[in-house]
Amino acid sequence: MQYETVIGLEVHVQLHTRSKMFCGCPADYQAAEPNTRTCPVCLGLPGALPVINRRAVEYTVLTGLALNCRIPEFTKFDRKNYPYPDLMKGYQISQYDLPLALDGFLEIDGDTQLGLGRRRIGVERVHLEEDVGSYDDRGEGYSLVDVNRSGVPLMEVVSKPDMRSAEEARQYLTLLHSIVQYLGVSTGNMQDGNFRCDANVSIRPVGSQILGTRTEVKNMNSFRAVYQALEYEVVRQREVIEDGGAVVQETRGWIEEREVTVSQRSKEYAHDYRYFPEPDLPPLRIGPERVAELAAELPEFAPQRSARFQADLALSGYDADLLAGSRSMANYFETTLTAIAANPKAVADYISGKDTAARFLMGQVMRLTKGQAQPELALRLVQEGLELQKTRGSLEP
Repeated sequence: MQYETVIGLEVHVQLHTRSKMFCGCPADYQAAEPNTRTCPVCLGLPGALPVINRRAVEYTVLTGLALNCRIPEFTKFDRKNYPYPDLMKGYQISQYDLPLALDGFLEIDGDTQLGLGRRRIGVERVHLEEDVGSYDDRGEGYSLVDVNRSGVPLMEVVSKPDMRSAEEARQYLTLLHSIVQYLGVSTGNMQDGNFRCDANVSIRPVGSQILGTRTEVKNMNSFRAVYQALEYEVVRQREVIEDGGAVVQETRGWIEEREVTVSQRSKEYAHDYRYFPEPDLPPLRIGPERVAELAAELPEFAPQRSARFQADLALSGYDADLLAGSRSMANYFETTLTAIAANPKAVADYISGKDTAARFLMGQVMRLTKGQAQPELALRLVQEGLELQKTRGSLEP
């Protein structure tokens, strides 16, 4: 029997704010000494009251708009109850039935091996919550908890189960990662835990509309790990079914060194968390005027920028995607074009064989970026821009 893969992703994005989600503690916890970014609120002490971080809400709405979501006027926070040692209050302030953004989508190139073309992956919701502390199991009969991360703003983007292969999941995840970086709402560093992905995976007979029993896969800290874990899990589920067994709904962890997923615990259901409205926070109303103001802040994203590079500069799709992939790289490239267009004599010198002209233009790029560009990268982009100049005869900034 042939099976179809069904994948949905839950992506947690740490928001790049100065302070935590519900208190005034600095959110720069990663380089801090353990338990030095804390206060009564993020320690969960009795009587401490939370206050909503306005910028985190705006970042989440911006992301929802970038994902083509609907932004409801009314939203609220809820308590999600579960007893983990790194959850200081014994509950997490999250959002349940009234999130900040709903019903969006991202467009990806479908998996050609499955005969799929350009297609939309639905985004079910984008909601806002607080991160938990860091749990360090020393393996010697005791564990340590660092509360510094507790309360850092955490945005969750939940897709619909619309992906049909690990390749489609990688495309979706890469595009989402690019969007949050272009928006500037997160550093998106997966190794530091700023961009974390959990995957819900199931298989079903081809042609069936009934979803199979899913497993949730965690502990994937790179795009490569996500791809490998999904490929492994699909094969594992197929082998379980073909051997006469049944897939169990559970949470499984990806073990990078062994390239396998292993069972961690049974999967919780929504009712296990006993959600109820957060009594210490008022509901929020985000009016259409404010939503329109935020929509006006949306930048040109990587797919649109790549298309412009191809149309205006005759770049190949590969080169244009590479240059537009990150906002900083694309900005440096466009700054390079500006420097070249503003210095025709240096361009003429380069064409006539004077290599020092490229270094002069590199200096102009460094000046325009106020020293923020990496010199080696600036020089390489200058040389690529000059080669374009030689090929096309003219180059518009």
